[in-house]
Amino acid sequence: MTAILTLLARYATLILAAGVFAGLAWPDLAAALGPLLAPSVWGLLFLAALRLDWAEVVAQGRRPLAVAAVVGWLLVVSPAVMAALMWWITEIGSTGVPAGLVAALVLMAAAPPIMSSPALSVLLGLNGSLSMVVMVSATILAPLVLPIVALEILGLPLAMGAGDLILRLGAMIGSALLAAVFVRRLAGPGGLARNAIRIDAAAVILMVLFAIAIMDGVTQRSMEEPAHVLLFLAATFAAYVGLQCAGAAAFALLGRRAALTVGFSSGNRNMALLLAVLPAGADPDIALYFALGQLPIYILPMVLKPIYRRLLSDRSETQI
Repeated sequence: MTAILTLLARYATLILAAGVFAGLAWPDLAAALGPLLAPSVWGLLFLAALRLDWAEVVAQGRRPLAVAAVVGWLLVVSPAVMAALMWWITEIGSTGVPAGLVAALVLMAAAPPIMSSPALSVLLGLNGSLSMVVMVSATILAPLVLPIVALEILGLPLAMGAGDLILRLGAMIGSALLAAVFVRRLAGPGGLARNAIRIDAAAVILMVLFAIAIMDGVTQRSMEEPAHVLLFLAATFAAYVGLQCAGAAAFALLGRRAALTVGFSSGNRNMALLLAVLPAGADPDIALYFALGQLPIYILPMVLKPIYRRLLSDRSETQI
């Protein structure tokens, strides 16, 4: 059993990619697992908080101004930039962009980084500690900042008010964090260490369930509206790469490794968190984008690994 759990944790990235394509290949399975989408997101938040080294998070906050600047970029500046870009494309460029795609792109740009971004950052040779403290800070602040930015300032059509979104995000994130704190106290450091492999394997299983469930309806829409789905798919990859480049450029003064880490966090956003709290009346194109948006998150990190390695091959050092 331990060997199986170790394999699950070791090959998590490949298993997750397989889950996404399984959801596309077997739409009935995706539909059957659809109700597990929100619970799996909650479970992943809980397990991630359970495994976090909170002492290291606090220690890495020794440069609060720099961390605050990165979090401000992630939660406020990048969605504003994305909204401005969409306005320029639709109004100045006179290019027709579906309203749901515009809303999804701005929401994605306002979301915190994915929970696995610190581990992936280490794998890619980036600054895992910086990635961790930024991810934790942005995730905790998201319930307060994201609804105000998305609904009150940018006016996205989400069929819900800012207060409702604050409550939904707060309940999802807050309950997962509180449950993790309770279990950490109950198990103690020794208990968590002894069960680390089991926790990681459980996270992989939940991510596979999520990856399959989020593809519910995507296969059918791909057959009925292939050009529409291809547009959204192209947008997901373009936004992933574009936000990485913009984030790295915005924080170039921090040093190459830190700047690339910010860029990586900028491109890998936790759309699952938003999808889990969106109301039933939200534009279905938003869910379509969030589903397709998993593909670059699961595929591109390993594709980009040689590029990161080359960019970091000189002796540029992070200043954070």
